[in-house]
Parts: sequence; structure tokens; C-alpha cells
Amino acid sequence: MGKIAFVFPGQGAQTVGMGKDIYEHDVDARAILEQANEALGFSITELMFNGPDTELKQTANTQPALLTVSVAFLKLIDKSGLKADYVAGHSLGEYSALVAAGVLSFEDAVRTVRARGQFMEQAVPGGQGAMAAVLGAEREALKQLCAQITSEGKLVELANMNCPGQIVVSGSVEGVNEVVARGKEIGAKRVIPLEVSGPFHSSLMEKAAIALREELEKLTMQDASIPVIANVTAEPVSAAAQITSLLEQQVCAPVLWEDSVKKLIELGVDTFVEIGSGSVLTGLIKKIDRNVTTVTINSLESLQAFTQASQA
Repeated sequence: MGKIAFVFPGQGAQTVGMGKDIYEHDVDARAILEQANEALGFSITELMFNGPDTELKQTANTQPALLTVSVAFLKLIDKSGLKADYVAGHSLGEYSALVAAGVLSFEDAVRTVRARGQFMEQAVPGGQGAMAAVLGAEREALKQLCAQITSEGKLVELANMNCPGQIVVSGSVEGVNEVVARGKEIGAKRVIPLEVSGPFHSSLMEKAAIALREELEKLTMQDASIPVIANVTAEPVSAAAQITSLLEQQVCAPVLWEDSVKKLIELGVDTFVEIGSGSVLTGLIKKIDRNVTTVTINSLESLQAFTQASQA
């Protein structure tokens, strides 16, 4: 039997209604969801279950909502007795991974990601930053194109290395528009502008990173009980001090998701369990390596099917 990694989704995975089935069905899941309301001082569950979608999509709401639903599912997986050898999360999902590894308490994590979302929203005035998904381009060629455009005074950088042929760029509206216009030059099949409220994972987020550091310094972090693959380095990390520093860098640095998955496979992982809303990461992992097993746990039904199969 190979090793197991638990992976946790980030922004974009949210849907109205997420977590409602486990809230109604399980007392432990309900306790986590109620705990989020208490820690935040407002009803995030109301927004998760009933929307509106426009409000759930706001970064400062999306981040605590996704973390909460991931941790609630995690609680139920814990009861089934399944343990992970490694954990990782995509951007915001890294905080869910840190809760899973015992680095952060759930309350601290949910308050921190709420603040992180607010800092990210405030870092760049509305309408000045953008992101786009580039499909079919080579990483090195795209990196050079971004450097070229940035040198022309229109900042744009690589933000998410999701899987082969899918890279997200982030930066000024002008810079991202240039990538949209010139992507074909480097072999991109399509460049799709993303619906986001800011240029995440770019150097334009520096103010957010500085504000986040102050928040992180107030927290008590433990060393990880299971290694966490960090977005910034795609390497396993366990020391609390190093994790704090990486979380601050993560706001401006690219998310090395493809590299992280490859590192996990290199470390002997052959089963990836995606925990939380949607199935974005499952899709990306399949594009990185078809030979691994992927399991998506994003509903009461998928959880029960998984628990029965793993006990069979």
C-alpha cells in the first residue's frame, strides 16, 4: 500500500449549499460549523448554505467558508480512522492542511483566513489588478513573456502552476491584458480572464503579506504532526517558524501545485484524497499523473461511500 495525501481546495471551489448535508447529519460536523460562526462573530454558515453567491464569492467570505467546510469533512474522516502521510492545500487550502497537521487550531485558522481575505481585498484598489488562466503554454516561455511585458511597465507574473498546460498569471490589468493579447505568440491555446477581486499571488499583494505577518505573529503555531508540502517551495515542511514565514511569502509567491503533487508522488504517495467543496484538485492531479488514485470527499454521500469502501 502506498502513502496517502490529504489535499484541500482553494478559492474558486466554493458553491452555495456546501456543507449543509453534513451540518444536518452529523453532530461533530455541526460543531465545527457553529465554531466558525462563533470565531468570526457572524453566521458564515448562513452564507455557505443560502448565499447569495455574489457575497460568498467575496474573498473575505470565501476563504473562511472553504476552510470551514474542509475542516468539517476532515473531522468526519478522522472518525473513520483514515490517516494521511502528507497534507497539502492550494493557496487558501494550505490553511486547511495546517489544521489537519495540528499546526493551527481551527479557530485561529478561520479568523486568520478571514483577515487574509480582507488584506488581499484591500491591497490593490478595485479594477487595478487581474488574473487569467493560460492554457497550453510552456512554463518557461510564459515566464519570459511575463518578464518582457513587466519590463515594458505592465506588471504581470506567474501565479499558479496548476498542471501541465494550465498556468494562471496575475498582475496589473494592463499586464494581464497583454498576456491575453500575446499568449498565442508562445503557443498558448487560450487565455481566459478569471473572475477574481484582485491580483493574487503577485508582488502587488505585498501590503497584504505585511499585514498578514502581523496576524501570524500573534498566533501560537505547533510543529506539524504530519509533513505539509508548502505552496511556495513544493517541499515538505514541519517546523512552525518556517511555516509562518512561508505563509507570509505565499500571498505574493506563485502556488507550485504541479510541483507539489510531483513531490508527493516522489515521496511515495499513490492516493490523493481531496477534502472540501468541489473537485478542482482531483482534476488537476489527474492531469499531472493519471496513474495515481484520487478520491473526492465533498458531500455526505461521497463520504459515506468512501468510508464503506475503506472499511470493506
